[in-house]
Amino acid sequence: MPIKNTIAGFHEEMTAWRRHLHAHPETAFEEFKTAEFVTEKLTTFGLEVHRGLAGTGVVGVLRRGEGPSIGLRADMDALNMEEENDSTHRSQVPGKMHACGHDGHTTMLLGAAKYLAGAGRFQGTVHFIFQPAEENEGGARVMVEEEKLFEKFPMEAVFGMHNWPQLPAGRIAVRPGPMMAAFDLFEITIHGKGGHGAMPHLSNDPVVIGAQLIQAFQTIVSRRVNPHDTAVLSVTRLKGSDSFNIIPGSAVLGGTVRTFSREVQDQVESAMREMAEHICRGFGATMEFRYERRYPATLNEAVSTERAVRAASAVVGEDNLVLDPQPSMGSEDFAFMLQKKPGSYIWIGAGGEYMVHHPKYDFNDEILPVGASYWAELTEQLLAAS
Repeated sequence: MPIKNTIAGFHEEMTAWRRHLHAHPETAFEEFKTAEFVTEKLTTFGLEVHRGLAGTGVVGVLRRGEGPSIGLRADMDALNMEEENDSTHRSQVPGKMHACGHDGHTTMLLGAAKYLAGAGRFQGTVHFIFQPAEENEGGARVMVEEEKLFEKFPMEAVFGMHNWPQLPAGRIAVRPGPMMAAFDLFEITIHGKGGHGAMPHLSNDPVVIGAQLIQAFQTIVSRRVNPHDTAVLSVTRLKGSDSFNIIPGSAVLGGTVRTFSREVQDQVESAMREMAEHICRGFGATMEFRYERRYPATLNEAVSTERAVRAASAVVGEDNLVLDPQPSMGSEDFAFMLQKKPGSYIWIGAGGEYMVHHPKYDFNDEILPVGASYWAELTEQLLAAS
């Protein structure tokens, strides 16, 4: 695998960085020590460093003569979950762990920054974007919309990467168009009439009404959405009484919707609202309907994806490229950056037994030089020195 020799030479150093970050996880908008670590490394490499975007975000700028400008993005945050590994670098913070590999993403981008600041051959400007709060909280949206990322750091295109344990280590998958789904959530509060569990005829049970809603919602994807389109609607919780013999006055159900297009997203939300209103009214109950569109779909721009493919091929070879991956129904807030700028988002194979968000997941350190080499090769191709 033709990774860059210079990067291969500091593989051990990158491994130490990654394991340090893994042992000290920080969750959304609390990545203060992580930001300090990133800042210290970028400063050592000689980059211009900007801190405090979206609270804990860091942008390192590397300029080399006149030329175009690009952005490379890594996420920094961990998850609120307990780690079940027993490695020497396991999480030292109870209830928090790097279960999605953002420690590896940060390390690979730092590795690319070190290489490009030294032996890199390019002409133009590279913005190394270290983003907080990818998990659930939309740190990318905050950076783009509130912090005016692209106004402060003008760039022609922006690129992202995520490790993918389901893909063999060292392979890279990418495609134009959808890579990750939009992430919406919903919560419906049903107001009925509470009572004794032994005398349901004297109440109006909101749990039973919630069960009717759950059944009805299952027909939206199967009977309302065109079979050629894709959608997932999952009710993941129904909360009523805390006691076995009390019928609650209210019940709350909630869940998530995943789609790839705005049209299907609109269709599903509208159908859910309509069903909830009519079913609750039919049972003599009232309801409150909350629907939040958290992350848009991650859609790769065609030209940028062609460029990503060329760079990936130079690093892992054509035989290790997957150019028709099935899009994931998971979501990614890098989508907010792709709504504003052309760009592309790849998956880098990590192999391994456990998928991300599993308490036994750990980033595969063997792919650190592969990811860093991809970032370096992409930069040197897009900002080719004349």
